Amino acid sequence: MTRPGPSGATSPVWHHAPITRRQSLQAGAIGILGLGMNHLTGLRQAESADGVLPSGKAKSCIFIFLSGGLAQHESFDLKPNAPQDVRGEFNPISTRTPGLQICEHLPMLAERSESWALCRSLTHSSNDHSAGHHIMLTGRSTLPNGFSPNSPSRTDYPSIASVAGHAAKHGSLPRRPPTPGRNNLPPAVVLPESLVHTTGRVIPGQHAGEMGPQNDPWMVQAAPFNSTAYGAFPEYSFDHQQRGKADERIFQAPQLSLPDGLGMRRIEGRLELLETLRHQRRALAGFAETEQFDRLRQGAISLLTDDSVHQALDVTRADDRDLERYGRNAFGWSLLMARRLVTAGVNLIQVNLGNNESWDTHGNAFPHLKDKLLPPTDRAVSALLDDLAASGELEETLIVMAGEFGRTPKITLLDQHYKLPGRDHWGALQSVWFAGGGVQGGRVIGASDALGAYPSDSPVKPENFAATIYHALGIPATAVWRDAQDRPHFIYQGQPIAGLC
Repeated sequence: MTRPGPSGATSPVWHHAPITRRQSLQAGAIGILGLGMNHLTGLRQAESADGVLPSGKAKSCIFIFLSGGLAQHESFDLKPNAPQDVRGEFNPISTRTPGLQICEHLPMLAERSESWALCRSLTHSSNDHSAGHHIMLTGRSTLPNGFSPNSPSRTDYPSIASVAGHAAKHGSLPRRPPTPGRNNLPPAVVLPESLVHTTGRVIPGQHAGEMGPQNDPWMVQAAPFNSTAYGAFPEYSFDHQQRGKADERIFQAPQLSLPDGLGMRRIEGRLELLETLRHQRRALAGFAETEQFDRLRQGAISLLTDDSVHQALDVTRADDRDLERYGRNAFGWSLLMARRLVTAGVNLIQVNLGNNESWDTHGNAFPHLKDKLLPPTDRAVSALLDDLAASGELEETLIVMAGEFGRTPKITLLDQHYKLPGRDHWGALQSVWFAGGGVQGGRVIGASDALGAYPSDSPVKPENFAATIYHALGIPATAVWRDAQDRPHFIYQGQPIAGLC
């Protein structure tokens, strides 16, 4: 059955089959606001249907999303023996894993190959950006009825982040004990910004869709949108079409706002940030004192007033050693923020490395990948691996990296827009990267054909990709969520990718 949410609205409740009345009442009592509160401890310890909590190794997942589509030929699946118009300009280099080669412009990851694995055979049927985003961010190969490429809809399938966050809220995930003083962070976070198209429209697939707005992940907005600026600003900012416009974006401690559905109409929906975060925190604290809130809504306020939360997110003022290792740019800052949120106990952090479809390398692909995109990614992901390994958190933190699709096997030149060639959209094949959370490093799952166009061995679908995340996090295979009409929706739409762990 459904449970009343804010303002009397009903919200879907996470279920195992069967579930006790006591557990159901607990879930209804605490499933609120899209936030993971400290009050969830009892439910997280509740038994599943067979009396045993799921045994996934990962307590957290960092989902690195490369919006625009990473070229497999220029990253993890080079084809040096293919014709020139297929193999491209980059050369492969050996990694520490015998027989495994990757792009020469990923040398730091090559040195750490014993910590990560690849799937070179993920495939789906769409070459459209919006559809591809929805497919990979939700782990569903088909599109829902009423899908619109121009805007998110409440008929969309829920994002992987929303599903994982909902599972955490309703006791289906074991959680790492949070750092003292950081008890009010949500279970699912997207950073450093929501995904936006060059036209300014918001990309579908990154919200909770049919699960309802109360299950949307928390969108950390730390980077402003610029329709002609791409990449890891300020160090690596660029424009695919080289239009010469200045990029004046500033990465800063995010403008915090309450999730939709809180119901505080007097502060205009999502609660606009006041002139400074300090001013905001004072105003919110005063509001909480003068208005009547129950315990959980007080917890939502404390999310915005807790100095430790701001410390976790204000990464641009980290110590010089960390900033140097991760990179003083949007990619480095974003992954450093994700690393801090793992320690704080957040279950799923989606990190968008590059807005405005930064990885959409139709033209000027080789200089922009070589000089602007691959170097900051190589550095930041390598620093993340090192940090989590050194702290002992890597085994409990799954890291995945993917885009909405790969790129065409043949290089093309769209001379009306670009000076130099690139590759077009290609849903039929992409390489996906995994580390931590029980993943066995140095492994390669699946293979592509001689041109890097289609899987030649062990094809993997987006459903398998999503199931791998859910399984690593310990979500039971029988888990469902129920909509406002009490209809069950199974979370697993496929099996986890075989051979990774």
